[in-house]
Amino acid sequence: MATMQNTYPSEYFRVVHPLEDAPEQKCETQGLGPIAMTPGVRISLVVLRGYLILMTLMLVWHVLDMAGVLRKLK
Repeated sequence: MATMQNTYPSEYFRVVHPLEDAPEQKCETQGLGPIAMTPGVRISLVVLRGYLILMTLMLVWHVLDMAGVLRKLK
């Protein structure tokens, strides 16, 4: 017959708020060159840039359409 354990060993964790913690040393970025990118990464970033530009243009078009500016131009 199996027995059930009713008590567990208590564990204590100390929580330190980030404002009360000691500051960490920051990394120096001076002297670092450009990051080497593979052709696949470069193509992905160009596609992402194009997508974001397209979405921004569509948003501007929609806002102008809602404001009635495009109807006045027709």
